[in-house]
Amino acid sequence: MYLRRFGKTELKISVLTLGAMRIPEEQGEDPILHHERVSKTLRRGLDLGINHIETARGYGSSESLIGRALADGLIKREEFILTTKIGPTQTAEDFRKNLEDSMTRMNVDYVDILDVHGINTQGLLDLTMKKGGCMDAVQKAIDEKIIGHIGFSTHGPLQVIMNTINTDAFESVNLHYYYFNQYNRPAVDLATEKDMGVFIISPTDKGGLLFNPPQKLVDLCAPYSPIQMNQRWLLSQEKVHTLSLGAAKAEEFDDHLPGVEKEGPLTPQEEEIFGRLHAALEILGDTYCSFCHACLPCPEEVHIPEILRLRNMTISYDMVEFGKYRYKMFAQHDPATGKRVGGADHWFPGTQGDFCTNCGECLPRCPLNLPIPALLKETHLALAGELGKRLWNDK
Repeated sequence: MYLRRFGKTELKISVLTLGAMRIPEEQGEDPILHHERVSKTLRRGLDLGINHIETARGYGSSESLIGRALADGLIKREEFILTTKIGPTQTAEDFRKNLEDSMTRMNVDYVDILDVHGINTQGLLDLTMKKGGCMDAVQKAIDEKIIGHIGFSTHGPLQVIMNTINTDAFESVNLHYYYFNQYNRPAVDLATEKDMGVFIISPTDKGGLLFNPPQKLVDLCAPYSPIQMNQRWLLSQEKVHTLSLGAAKAEEFDDHLPGVEKEGPLTPQEEEIFGRLHAALEILGDTYCSFCHACLPCPEEVHIPEILRLRNMTISYDMVEFGKYRYKMFAQHDPATGKRVGGADHWFPGTQGDFCTNCGECLPRCPLNLPIPALLKETHLALAGELGKRLWNDK
């Protein structure tokens, strides 16, 4: 597997990263079988040439499982670059305590890359950067040579990502950016200008549930798979350095390997496939949403552009399951009280489309003059399930 220079860190990193979010035990999983699954997964990733393992304090037992594999000699520390992620804290002392705890769990005395995990709002950025806080602890750890490099991960809005990059405090960024969601391209471009490492979060899962694609998408991508085409689209860009592969089982690497066998720009055949994918959007006609975000903010916190992006994908590519998967992450109406419940907070903010009150504030802001309330209703009825439909009809 080929390597890329990870920006100013000067690390040579494999174009696939083993993301360890999914190695923790599943509910009811036999402990012996779980240990075997984790061992095979970690070992196969390294044997394939992946030289970067990424985890986080928030990934359940993931850090401890990596530590156990190291202690048992199943993997060796010199085989891989290690990244873990720690969320912002109020004080440097709290951040240092969390770092030491993570290193104990992982059974290591050095972390190659430490990411501040989830800088998703301006408030979390301010917390990260405040005097006497996280970055003081980070600098101390770098001076002590227990951390090599500092980066950040984000699920936040573009402006927050740009603001974080512009602090010039970080050497790498871990963000969402895919063929089916290119909105963060300016952040990728800015990171490149600043010679930062660019690590793409979850291109197969959050990038479209590409491990379980609808037949229409399979046909549009033929003779390659949707996973392969998304990987090629990303890695044809030299500014993208590595893609997360969140394998839970050793065999889950297989579908990803053909997409990283070749370097360089897209081939004429690949360009033709992306032409097909783009042409499929024509079915939307004058209801196509360009995902420009000009419609925001919404007084009811409806994430209009994301909902209409899901509509684009559902209609153009039959990506209904992906649409349902993401749509249910928005805050919903409680069927008993009608009040707002659920949602993924700042990790995936916003409310479902039935929170729209038809106030009309978004309409003059849309450069395409879309009938936004009507499209929100259509999307909600398609993606919210039977309960969501009933609640809408009971409004």
